[in-house]
Amino acid sequence: MKKIICTPETHPLTWRLRDDKQPIWIHEYRKLNGYLGAQKALKQMEPNEIISIVKESGLKGRGGAGFSTGLKWSLMPQNNSINIRYLICNADEMEPGTYKDRLLMEQIPHQLIEGMLITAFALRAYRGYIFLRFEYIEAAANLHRAIIEANEAKFLGKNIFGTNFNFELILHTGAGRYICGEETALINSLEGKRANPRYKPPFPANIGFWGKPTCINNVETLSNIPAILLNGIKWYKNISHSEDTGTKIMGFSGRVKNPGIWELPFGITARELLEDYAGGMQDGLSFKAWQPGGASTDFLTDHHLHLPMEFSSISKAGSRLGTAMAMAVDNKINMVSLLINIEEFFSRESCGWCTPCREGLPWTVKILRAIENKKGQPGDIEMLQQICNQLSAGKTFCAHAPGAIEPLQSAIRYFREEFEAGISLVLITNVKYQ
Repeated sequence: MKKIICTPETHPLTWRLRDDKQPIWIHEYRKLNGYLGAQKALKQMEPNEIISIVKESGLKGRGGAGFSTGLKWSLMPQNNSINIRYLICNADEMEPGTYKDRLLMEQIPHQLIEGMLITAFALRAYRGYIFLRFEYIEAAANLHRAIIEANEAKFLGKNIFGTNFNFELILHTGAGRYICGEETALINSLEGKRANPRYKPPFPANIGFWGKPTCINNVETLSNIPAILLNGIKWYKNISHSEDTGTKIMGFSGRVKNPGIWELPFGITARELLEDYAGGMQDGLSFKAWQPGGASTDFLTDHHLHLPMEFSSISKAGSRLGTAMAMAVDNKINMVSLLINIEEFFSRESCGWCTPCREGLPWTVKILRAIENKKGQPGDIEMLQQICNQLSAGKTFCAHAPGAIEPLQSAIRYFREEFEAGISLVLITNVKYQ
C-alpha cells in the first residue's frame, strides 16, 4: 500500500492533518498559512475578481453533482441593490459510505471557516450557516469551538481584517434526513419547515433562504477556496491528472484490506485506488462489483476498474463519480440482499412529497424481499425495471428517487441471474407480498 507524503503543493486539503488525528485549532492553523488566503481576498481583491478566479480554476462541486463552483457563484445577483444574501454550507453528508466531510470538519475546522469567509466576501453575503448532520457530534463540538476562536481573533464579525466587510457564521444542527442534501429541502429545514424540496425555478441564487439570494456549497468544495486564492489557477490545474482540476478526497470501503480515505489528484484509476491505497480485497475474497461514489450510484464491475476517477469517465461508463467514496462488493455478497439494504434506506428517507418516490420505493423493497426468499413471481424482474423507468430522472419532483434506483437498475443489468434465482417456478394466484 502506498504511503502518501502530504505537502501544501500536492495536498491542499489534508497537508495540515496531524499524525495523532487531533483537531488543528486557530494558533496552529495560522502557523500553517491559515487565513492568509482570506486576508489576501478581503484586502487585495474585489468580489468579482474572486468569482472569476474560482470559475477559471475549474473547481467543481464536491458534493456529488460536479457543477462548476464559479459558475454557481456567478448566478448570484451581481448588483449591490440587494443587501441581504446568504451563504450555506451543506454539511449534511448523509450519503451511505461517505465520511470525507466529517474528516475535514473534525480535524481542520478552520479551513472550512476560512473558505466560507472568502466565499461570503465574493458573494457579498453577510451571514453564513453550516447545516450539519446531527449525528456528527464531534464535528459539531469542534466547529463550535473554531467559530468562537475565529470570532475572538476578529476573523468573523464586523470589520474583518480592518475592512468594512462583516460576516456572521452560525452552526445549525439538522434533524438528520437524507433529503436535506437537496439544497432546497435544506433551506426549508433551516427555515423550520418540513424538509421537502421546492419548485425550481426560482433557484436559490435568486430566491433562497427567507426569499433572499442564497448560495449553497459542500464542505469539501468550500475547503478548496483558500488554497486556490493563495497558490493560483495554474497550480490548481497542474496538480490534477485529468480535465477535472485539483484534488479529490477519495476512498474505498467494503471488505478491503485497508479501507479509508485519501486526498488524491483527479485522474488516478479506480484500480490504483483499490489496490495501491485500499490494499485490494481481503484474503479469501474476490472482487465482484463496486459503486464509485456512494449508495446512490450505479454498480460497475471489474471491467471498469481501469477508468480514471473523474466525472466524465465514470459518467460515460453508466454511473456517477458522486462523492468518490467507492464501495467494493465481494463474491460472498448476494446482490439482491445488498439491494434490499440500499432500497430500504432510500425508501425510509423519502420525504413522501411525490407519488412515484413515496409509493415506488417501498414497492421495490417488497418485491426484492420476495425474490430474496425464493418467492418471487414471473414478471417481478420486469416490474422492477418498469419501476426504475418510472422513477428515472425528470419523472419525480427531485433527484432522490432517480438516485435510489441507480444501484437497482445496474445490479439487474450486470447480475440478473442472481435475481432470476429467486423467482419461483410455481405460479400461485392471489399472492400478496408480505
